[in-house]
Amino acid sequence: MATSMKPADGSLTLAEIKEFASFDAAAQRYIRRSLDVAYCRSDALALWSRDVVEAASIRAQTKTYEHLPSLRQAIPEDSGLSQIDGFVGLLIRVSAFDLGQDRISSFGAYRFLYERLIGASARPWFPAAFCAAASLPHLHPHRRRALLQSISEAAATAPGWSTREPVFFPEWVEKVEA
Repeated sequence: MATSMKPADGSLTLAEIKEFASFDAAAQRYIRRSLDVAYCRSDALALWSRDVVEAASIRAQTKTYEHLPSLRQAIPEDSGLSQIDGFVGLLIRVSAFDLGQDRISSFGAYRFLYERLIGASARPWFPAAFCAAASLPHLHPHRRRALLQSISEAAATAPGWSTREPVFFPEWVEKVEA
């Protein structure tokens, strides 16, 4: 059964596609790979690993992403501090893994990926988790600086967030010879 999209839905989807296109090639590749790992869309190891280092990275990512279902279940209902114990620490841990892979180079790319990994209801928590993960000492100081400078004041201090779930989930596309 097909679902009809309203004209506004189409323009919002197009905006998501344009946003994805604005990321550098490494971020685009990592986002597609991450979604394949998270949702078991394909054999990520066979599709994405180009060498033994990348294969090891995908194996580690698969293990790290085992926490995603728990994260989705633990999203706090409100911004009260009493509900964050089981969520924020784990979100920072998973985020630190992804930022440590040196492929996500901005808050925009991070937010794009995490909206798809965890869902729209977690958006209020992304700036804090990003800043915390980007501040951790496992990242080179220059990388920490670049990541932290990528989050705008508007994103860091937003008074509210959309609850609209993302609809564009980029996937691997085989090259076709002309």
